[in-house]
Amino acid sequence: MAAASSSSATVTNIMLAIYEKKTNSIDLYRPLRQYICFTYSEREAVNLEDDLSTVKTLRSDIERVPDPAPTTRRDLLISYFKALCLIETRFPISPDRDHINSIQFTWFDAFKQKQKAVQQNIHLEKAAILFNLGAVYSQIGLSYDRATVEGRRQASHAFIAAAGSFAFLRDNASTKASMGNSTTVDLSVECAGMLERLMLAQAQECVFENTIAKGSTPGVCAKISRQVGLYYEEALAALNAAPLKDHFEKAWIAHVQLKAALFYAEACYRYGLELHEKEEIAEEIARLRSGVSTLTEAKKSSKGAPAQLLDAISKLEVYLNRNLERAMKENDRVYLMRVPSPSSLPPLPAFSMVKSMQMNDVLDASKEKMFASLVPDSSAKALSRYTEMVDDVIRTQAEKLQQGSELTRVRLKEMDLPDSILALEGNFSLPEDLKNEVEKVQASGGPAGLEAELQQLRDLRRVNQELLVQTEELLQKEAAEDAQFRSQFGTRWTRPQSSTLTKSLQERLNKFAANLKQAGESDVRIERSVREHSSLMSILNHRPIEAALPSLSRPIMSLDANEDAIVGALKQSLRQLETLGAQRAGLEDMLKEMKRKDDILPKLMTSTGSYEDLFRKEIAKYDHICEEIAQNIEAQEQLLMQIQVQNEEFGAVFNLEDYKASREKCYKQIQAALAKCKEIKENINEGLKFYVTLQDAINNIKQQCSDFVMTRNIQCREMMEDVQRQMAGFNFQDRESTGPYPSVGQPRQNPRSSTQQLTESQSISHPSPQTPYYRPPEQPMHGYGHPPPPYTAPQQPSPYHVPPSTVAPYPPPHAQQHAPVGHEYGQPAYPGWRGPYYNAPAEQSGSHPRPPYTIPNPYHPHQSGYYKQ
Repeated sequence: MAAASSSSATVTNIMLAIYEKKTNSIDLYRPLRQYICFTYSEREAVNLEDDLSTVKTLRSDIERVPDPAPTTRRDLLISYFKALCLIETRFPISPDRDHINSIQFTWFDAFKQKQKAVQQNIHLEKAAILFNLGAVYSQIGLSYDRATVEGRRQASHAFIAAAGSFAFLRDNASTKASMGNSTTVDLSVECAGMLERLMLAQAQECVFENTIAKGSTPGVCAKISRQVGLYYEEALAALNAAPLKDHFEKAWIAHVQLKAALFYAEACYRYGLELHEKEEIAEEIARLRSGVSTLTEAKKSSKGAPAQLLDAISKLEVYLNRNLERAMKENDRVYLMRVPSPSSLPPLPAFSMVKSMQMNDVLDASKEKMFASLVPDSSAKALSRYTEMVDDVIRTQAEKLQQGSELTRVRLKEMDLPDSILALEGNFSLPEDLKNEVEKVQASGGPAGLEAELQQLRDLRRVNQELLVQTEELLQKEAAEDAQFRSQFGTRWTRPQSSTLTKSLQERLNKFAANLKQAGESDVRIERSVREHSSLMSILNHRPIEAALPSLSRPIMSLDANEDAIVGALKQSLRQLETLGAQRAGLEDMLKEMKRKDDILPKLMTSTGSYEDLFRKEIAKYDHICEEIAQNIEAQEQLLMQIQVQNEEFGAVFNLEDYKASREKCYKQIQAALAKCKEIKENINEGLKFYVTLQDAINNIKQQCSDFVMTRNIQCREMMEDVQRQMAGFNFQDRESTGPYPSVGQPRQNPRSSTQQLTESQSISHPSPQTPYYRPPEQPMHGYGHPPPPYTAPQQPSPYHVPPSTVAPYPPPHAQQHAPVGHEYGQPAYPGWRGPYYNAPAEQSGSHPRPPYTIPNPYHPHQSGYYKQ
């Protein structure tokens, strides 16, 4: 069973500890003493009385109820395990008549206590002690106060030691303990591996909490959190597979499953914070969605999970949804990035801060003096030498098997098998990399979707043209009115001509018009390219793409009608080759299984003859497997020669060379179509970005022209009043002192005549601004590659704002400022077309087009495939 606890610092830190295995009492003292007396002498038994009593005391302490102090229990288990290592090399305990056969070790399953293992095998005892050592380490980890940094550090070290104990059990004792007729699941290799991953997960979780407490960056926290989730996922996979499936309580499964989901979602949340800082909004949205869906799915199978864990999941879900909503709003309003699907994202980065403790030094019994005089070291050295001999045999034979499999793969590829047989049966498919590229193009609309994107280009060009015409009409209308009044009033009309003041604006409008014209020419080239290569790209419209491949067909005429026999013989040979491959895999597994069960230590302990004779006898057990491997390799070579002859006959009958040539030609056509489709799509995307950027520039200059026209209208109204008063014979002293007409916003001191009011009503009326409207051209705006902080930056002032000034509402002609070279309002057309058409500077990385329309028109860009998120 397991115990659970949660820290007072956070409700999410609820962890598992393992209960120890239970055992029955046994007497080790009497059988071991009798063996010493019988094999050696009574005097030797008297000399070793203290060692025998120590073993008796250790085993008795193991059987009792565990000491309240887990550290005391830990030291007891380590001491007893070292004693068992010494006993193993000196006392042959087995059912053999000449061995110590009166000792039976009994241990109950830790998770299903009704199941037990009873063996006359010291390996069961050692495996059970290692299991209990890992369990005690887990209890020590749970005993620390994980509300503090130091407590979490100590708990992490304890869980690392627990993982090391279970790893040592898996690698050194589980296999030997399961050799008997009576075994339990908790000592299996699979269970030990699962418990190791679980302990590592809890150790990494403690590290994660300390990382949060230190205020580390979101990226670092995300990597550590993801590794916690990976360890829990590995434990969960083992729990859901044999032999652990249905062996643990549902609460265990629910706990591990929810922890795996929780820390995956936590990693998505932390990684999303880092993406937000980098303004990678699209991936942030995808990561947050993935985290939310994982938590939602995990809660469906949360029956039996603790309330603290469910509460932590609910809180994290709130944070994920809050950030997701924020990111989606900003993407819709500012970035307009295409959100990728979660399956297309690379795995979240992970970084492990823990690893299983190496227990070799902790459990090393080489320096212990117990029973030192009983058995010489030659037995242990002999066993090590025999193990090296077995390893050499297995390594040599495994290399032969692997070389045979690799030879088969290379020879079949040279003969284009079994691909040619599959092509004859209509089951042939493209190479995986080429097929993936085609599916990506088809998923994005394929060649048929290019027309919709071309329509976007046309609509965006039309919108820009309309905006440009509207802007030019503003200036033309104002210039016409100015010319009319100048003709009407003659020399009395003293203000500068419109053409003098609008020279810079007109030059910029001319540049925009030239850009639009050049962009239109590039659009025509793109459309012409689509038309010219439509037949080439049409191959990508086949669904599935394999339908476009040539087929390997039977000959039209056959003299002896033996095609079926040729194909049948070749297929039969391929099946035989596959059978040989399966046999090789079985032979390799058989070698490993023989090594796992090959334990000659009892024979070494009781052998009175030469070790070399024993080694030759024992190593001969592997001879029959080595012979089977040699026969398999020889049979494969003969079969490959037969397949080569059959394949040559098959190729001649079915004209295989022509089929291969046609297939390669089709491959090249598909690759060419993919390249052209990708090229056109890139050109279209460049055009879309250009038009969106140009539209912003035209809107800005349109606003400047509107401000200029408004200022001129106000000045026109005031000048008309002055001119009409002069014509009526009025003379104002203040007008002589301040100039022919006042600045915009200057208060009027004299009443106005009905003629003045009539003239004013006939002019274009605008509200009197507090500051002059017309300004020199703005400085270039920042591109999307350098936006301000999206969440915490203060509100920026309007781009048209200028500080109050007392200067004249428009500058004299010589003071007009021209837009600097490279200004975004005068930028050249987009560089998407692969030719000498555009030389615009490259866009900043990470830039994306803003919404392309800001004036009413019947085109809705968000209905097209390009703008769908």
